[in-house]
Amino acid sequence: MATTNHLFLLLALVFTLSSCSSSNEETPAVTQETPTPYTLTLPKHFPQNYIIPEDNALTEEGIALGRHLFYERKLSGNNTMSCGSCHQQEKAFTDGKALSLGIDNIPGKRSSMSLANMLWFSQFNWDGKAQSLEEQARIPIEDPLELHGSLAGAVTKLKATPLYPPLFRKAFGDTTITEDRILKALAQFQRTLISANSRYDRYMSNQEQLSPDEIEGMQLFLTHPDPSTNTRGGNCGDCHGGTLFSLRTFHNNGLDATISDNGLGDVTGLAKDNGKFKAPSLRNIALTAPYMHDGRFTTLEQVLDHYNDHLKYNSPNLDPLIIEASNEPGGKTLLLTADEKRKIIAFLHTLTDSSFTKDKRFSTPFK
Repeated sequence: MATTNHLFLLLALVFTLSSCSSSNEETPAVTQETPTPYTLTLPKHFPQNYIIPEDNALTEEGIALGRHLFYERKLSGNNTMSCGSCHQQEKAFTDGKALSLGIDNIPGKRSSMSLANMLWFSQFNWDGKAQSLEEQARIPIEDPLELHGSLAGAVTKLKATPLYPPLFRKAFGDTTITEDRILKALAQFQRTLISANSRYDRYMSNQEQLSPDEIEGMQLFLTHPDPSTNTRGGNCGDCHGGTLFSLRTFHNNGLDATISDNGLGDVTGLAKDNGKFKAPSLRNIALTAPYMHDGRFTTLEQVLDHYNDHLKYNSPNLDPLIIEASNEPGGKTLLLTADEKRKIIAFLHTLTDSSFTKDKRFSTPFK
């Protein structure tokens, strides 16, 4: 009897050890991931001051996840469009349309803006509605005229894929997918979209020469006209100055006598802001037609013709920098010559950065 009990206990012990071994194999320990800090290398002639939220530091893995999400169609309501649909790399992250079309093929309210050098901006969209890239990323995803989805729905769809839980673990330490993490990853990727290798940049770094016409065009671009001293200028730099070619300010530039889109005014609720829109960066401007918030101008020539000949001086809240800018005493509008306009446009073409539009780090990973 003792021998039988001893045998029974021995078999029970073997069974227990076998069960523990089997259990360990079925539920392996999850390794905690630690994201790799991303070293941001800035061009020397660019502003060195920028703001990155303390709770969303740049990491290699976060940027990689953001790149996937930027081109992920599951963020849209019907899985047919992504952020990259309206922000195409070859067009400097615009889409070539006057008004972007959403998943229901309905035109949106405004033209798609370039995403170049958003690291240095603190107000986003034409009207400045978003105060951070994290906040901005939610808007097109949930806008009925754009991706017409919901972040909650996107979370559910991403959880069901074999791709994204591991990517979120690498970026954030575990496989949890949340709305907040989606927005953070998208913002991280967009902060790396730096365009700084145009002919103009190489000229500023003494690596390339511009033609005499391009240099004169640059001088006209940057100069505010003053007829009293016979100083001729295109007045462009008053809104599009600095290395970013945007002062990141909002203006009514005399497009319409009657305001149909309040722009900044709808955000602030102030009548004095009606008709004001952000002065976008003019980097890669030759690639981002059509122009203005509603895409009404198809060429740069039409843009200059507007400022030179077609300003609506009775437009509410018209910018003072525009009102008094003329190259002739007492003149209305700029009154540039045809040759001066040609030279300004020649200079604008030097702002094209072809390396930016071909950089594989910014392209879709789904190839």
